[in-house]
Formats: sequence, structure tokens, C-alpha cells
Amino acid sequence: MTCWYEGPLAAFGAGTTGVDAEKDRIVSAALIVQDTAGIRPRVRRWLVNPGVPVPHGAAEAHGLTDEFLHRNGRWPAPVVEEVARALAEQCAAGRPLVVMNAPFGLTLLDRELRRHRASSLGRRLENVSLCVLDPLVLDRHLDRYRKGSRDLTGLCAQYAVGADGALDTAAGEPAGPARPTGSDLATGPDLPVGPGLPTGPAGPSAPAALSTLSALSALELVRAIGRRFAPRMARLSPHELHALQAVWHVTQTRGPQAWFSRGAGEGASHPAWPLRPERPAAAA
Repeated sequence: MTCWYEGPLAAFGAGTTGVDAEKDRIVSAALIVQDTAGIRPRVRRWLVNPGVPVPHGAAEAHGLTDEFLHRNGRWPAPVVEEVARALAEQCAAGRPLVVMNAPFGLTLLDRELRRHRASSLGRRLENVSLCVLDPLVLDRHLDRYRKGSRDLTGLCAQYAVGADGALDTAAGEPAGPARPTGSDLATGPDLPVGPGLPTGPAGPSAPAALSTLSALSALELVRAIGRRFAPRMARLSPHELHALQAVWHVTQTRGPQAWFSRGAGEGASHPAWPLRPERPAAAA
């Protein structure tokens, strides 16, 4: 019998204007779907004109300038609706959804839906069973006393996950200047989903979007974590792991690991998982 970590998985990644899930905006998004480990994944990508200036530091990191986004990005409202529907479709199909630092990425998408569609991610997912696998939470629990970085770059090194060549295979495109190739497909580098993910040397000539790379790397990380801890992971279903991660995340944000996880970003200090509740208006 095939273990869940060798079977169907989907992964979500998003590029942003910064690292504040409450206030920052999505500038790109990617959804990776892979039905079996080792086969070519399907990739869907979006490029967004956020309607607000992209901070200089973010533009330097991901190469997506205001000019480029104004020229090639779509308005946020239809994009965030499409992304939410795409995630709901994966959940309805029974595929676990991999999101690195889920409280950042999913909360960011939720706030964009509230901002542009007067809706919420919870409403879009209310008729499906959400099952999230977060490699950050899984690794913190399964190898809790290991020293070293637990950002995406550090975890990829720890689990020998490399996306060299895989991204071009997944995208089905040669390296080249970033360009829009359809109403919901865009290539080009972008800021990863939340704090602690690799920015690397980026620019408009990068071979593919960093949000796609982040999502693909997170998906492969979950498979690698499952294999390394197979005796513990194989006996749990993805839905059981979803429930356990919510408990583990609370422990990680309130216990001794919070000290060792200081470099993991904003999501490391908030107990809600995988989606933070909306802030009261007075606190927003």
C-alpha cells in the first residue's frame, strides 16, 4: 500500500509585498499538483498588480517592480478568487495541501479575499475538508532539538531536497525573461510566501518564479519528512496530521522551541494554525 507521502499532494505558494500577513499584498501565486512522487507536476501561476506600491526592498529581492506589475499583472480581486477556488478544488479532490508556514500564507490569502471580495478563505472552503501539511510544523515536532535554520533553505539542505532542474521540468519552459503567457499564468521571480524563505539572486531573467520554487520545494520537503520519519508518519493519515499540527503549533509557539524558532518569522509566535482569525477592527 502506498503511503500518503508518496501519493497525491498539492502545494500553494505566494509572492508578497512584505511579511505582514494582515497588511501586505500578494503579487504572485503558484499552485503545484503532483499525483504521485517522482512524476511531472502540474503548475498554475498568477501574477498580480497589487494596487499599492511595492516597497523598494521587496522589489530588489524579487525583481517585480511597480512598472512590471502594472504592465503584466492582473487586478487582485479576480486573482484571489481564482486562487481560493483552485485550493478548494484540490481539497474537494482529497489532495492534502502543502503550505510552508501556513499561518502566513493562508492568512494572507484570507485577508486579500476580505479586502477585495468581501469574503473569506473559510467561506470558500466551508464545503470541503481542508487538510494542510506544513513542513515547518512537522519538522519542528519530529526533530525538535536539532540546531540550525528552519527556514525553507535550511530545511531543504537538512532533507537533501533540491529543485535544480525540477522547476524547469514542472514549468515546461526554458529559462528566459519573465513574461505573461496567459490570463492566469505568469513567469518570473517573486518574493516567497512569508518570512524565512529563500530569495536568492533574483531578477526578471530568473528562469522561473520563486513562488513556484517555494511551493515545489515545500511539497518535496513533506515527502522527504515522511520518508525520514516513516515509522511515525506512515501510521497517521493526512487528516490526523492536520489535527495534530494544530496542537503541535500551539506547543511550538508557547514552549521552549519558540526561543529556537525565532528566525522562522511572524508565524512562529501566533498560536492559530493553519489560519489566523480575523483581527478585531480596533486591533487591525
